[in-house]
Amino acid sequence: MLLASLAALPSWTWDVDPVFLRLPKGAVAAVVAAFGVISLLLGLKRKISDQTTTGVIFLLMAGVMAQFLSDKVELRYYSLLFVVVFLGGHALLNWQVKRGGGSPEVASDFIVYGVLGVLVGARLGHVLFYDLDKALEDPWWVFKIWTGGLASHGAVVGLILAMYLFTKKRGVPFLEGSDRFAFAATLGATVVRIGNLMNSEIVGREVPDQTWGMRFPRFDQTAATVPLRYPSQIYEILLGTLVFIGLIIADRAMGKEKRPRGALISWFFVLYFTGRLFTERYKEIEGLAKDAPITMGQYLSVPGTLLGLFGLWWAYKHRLPAGWREPGDHDRDDDLDELDEDESDEEESARSDASTESERDEDETDDEADDEARKAGDPDVEDEFEGGKLKKRRDP
Repeated sequence: MLLASLAALPSWTWDVDPVFLRLPKGAVAAVVAAFGVISLLLGLKRKISDQTTTGVIFLLMAGVMAQFLSDKVELRYYSLLFVVVFLGGHALLNWQVKRGGGSPEVASDFIVYGVLGVLVGARLGHVLFYDLDKALEDPWWVFKIWTGGLASHGAVVGLILAMYLFTKKRGVPFLEGSDRFAFAATLGATVVRIGNLMNSEIVGREVPDQTWGMRFPRFDQTAATVPLRYPSQIYEILLGTLVFIGLIIADRAMGKEKRPRGALISWFFVLYFTGRLFTERYKEIEGLAKDAPITMGQYLSVPGTLLGLFGLWWAYKHRLPAGWREPGDHDRDDDLDELDEDESDEEESARSDASTESERDEDETDDEADDEARKAGDPDVEDEFEGGKLKKRRDP
């Protein structure tokens, strides 16, 4: 029955050109350099260090393009999807930070740290775990990111380091920043796999009975017959989608902002890396012998799963309150409290003055009434006075 079901599964060929546009190198480098100059000048004028750093990075990128790229710059779907990751990640991080009481500028300031963390971490992760021999033979190849070779586990490490530096600079707890980034990290892990599919890379193993699966002629260029492979990229796209849904459920179940600090990022590690232990079984082995019992990705997913489980235990043991609070926010709150106190004192003083003035008016009104009564010849009043003076009372 199972074999019959597998035989009924579809098989198709994936032969999509990963490049959707080719542009002259000089024009692209000029646009990137112009953006870098504008960002650098604005950063210097406004004295915003993060914007200044962004300008420097784009100027360096323009220089690398002019020096190393071929005459035509190939714009790939993978690069376009990276833009989607950064824009979508910015929106998700902004949502989480604002919900926790932070300012809208936080997510924008983190972009520089996030971009560097992803690119440097993913590239070094690929070099160390999968292609160290090639890097030793050609050290310049390490910097040629556009040729391919980024490892998701390295990207996670790079983002962790980037978040640590960012939160330390802003005086925010590291776990608080990590929690806020969990949804953005899930989006990145999902969209990047779409890029792998568009590039015909990170393919699955060959299906044993060759009755179903996907053919990747751009990957198996030298094969006499293009084999059917497991659609491992689709498995991991589905994994990322399920992890995103799982985080939404966990976030609501923990009471959103009532959750303990560190719990949300721990759930991400548990859900994502536990899932990777299963999806990696269907991926082509890289960095190890073809007959290795488990893949390099499975080796690297075990520490992530254990770290997530430990994080959940730690978060629920200590139950630190969540909330994005920076040192400057406390000062502003104190100023607002003092302002409210001053306004309250002024209002109380005004009420007191008004009460005193009202009592004075009442006394003056009573005196005027007595004078009027005397002038009118009120007998009760005249009995009390003699010659315009108050009579002395004699005790009976």
